[in-house]
Amino acid sequence: MKNVLLVLNIVLLAAVAFLFYKVYSNSSRTATPAAKAIRSDSSLPSNSSCRIAYFEMDSVDNNCEMVKDVRSELNRKEEASMNELSRMDQQIREKMAEYQNQTTTMTQAQGELAQQDLMQRQQKLQGRKQELDQEYQNLYMRLNTEMKKKIETFLNEYNSANTYSYIFAYENGLFFYKDSAFNITKDVVNGLNRMYKDQKAKKK
Repeated sequence: MKNVLLVLNIVLLAAVAFLFYKVYSNSSRTATPAAKAIRSDSSLPSNSSCRIAYFEMDSVDNNCEMVKDVRSELNRKEEASMNELSRMDQQIREKMAEYQNQTTTMTQAQGELAQQDLMQRQQKLQGRKQELDQEYQNLYMRLNTEMKKKIETFLNEYNSANTYSYIFAYENGLFFYKDSAFNITKDVVNGLNRMYKDQKAKKK
């Protein structure tokens, strides 16, 4: 989930960087070298015309019921897959032990058939593992896409008055400074939980 939102954040960061570039490039055409090197606060673009808000992604992960349900569903899928593969592996081990106990009475042809049977069982296990891995990845992508859309839907409603030009999910390592005055994490967490609760109630 974080990787998907990380890509979204990078796109938003690029858009913000382009906006700042346009502002600075326009002002630098008439500025002297000294003015370019040292700028006063009054020369910076005003946040009143381009307001940016953020929310802490870690807090959303830890406090949103929607995220918890997604994580639980993925954990159930992973556990079910591991149990199925474990059963198949155990059956192969039991069959191998059975053939080993019969080696003294087996003919060469029977031994070759036993070896072929074990190889087919092992191949079937590997094939099933690949299928389950793909099923998990498909589920992971689908759930994260759905969750991303729900977050976008909420933020569109939250920002219906066009209060902010950009709202991004903050993660460590991507941004180096943040002004807590524009932190809307509490609103996002509470709003997502209300929206998700209403959606679950409608499905009942």
